[in-house]
Amino acid sequence: MLEVDSQPETGSIPPAGVTIAEAARRTGVSVHTLRYYERAGLVVTNVDRTVGGRRRYRQLDLDWITICTKLRATGMPIKTIRHYAELVSAGRGNEQERLALLEGHRAEVLTRLAEIQQHLQLIDHKIDVYRGRLAAGDADRLWAPTHRPDVP
Repeated sequence: MLEVDSQPETGSIPPAGVTIAEAARRTGVSVHTLRYYERAGLVVTNVDRTVGGRRRYRQLDLDWITICTKLRATGMPIKTIRHYAELVSAGRGNEQERLALLEGHRAEVLTRLAEIQQHLQLIDHKIDVYRGRLAAGDADRLWAPTHRPDVP
């Protein structure tokens, strides 16, 4: 069984599935992205097809695509998502490897968040300086580089 935790409500999916356009709408990704995810080996199920060959996505497919988009949005490389999808598709017996993969990614995300927090602190400081100078009426004293003609 595929590991899918509760996801945002996407509405009832009919037993026959939904079209690629509807799947794109429900997952928030483009039709092109859905096709790419399949070609790249990121989808853990074989997406059903109609007799005419059109894709039909089931809830399980939409849930997995949501997982992939969240991992991608947090910076996980496609190659790593593909490896994770392969592990999930392989079924039982590799849960420790899946856990290690997710824990490693989590550590990377936390590191990036800490860096972004530091950048945000600098921005907040600069905002405070500008607000203070504007309130004091001496904003014209803020540093501004001047062009020196003798320096290229």
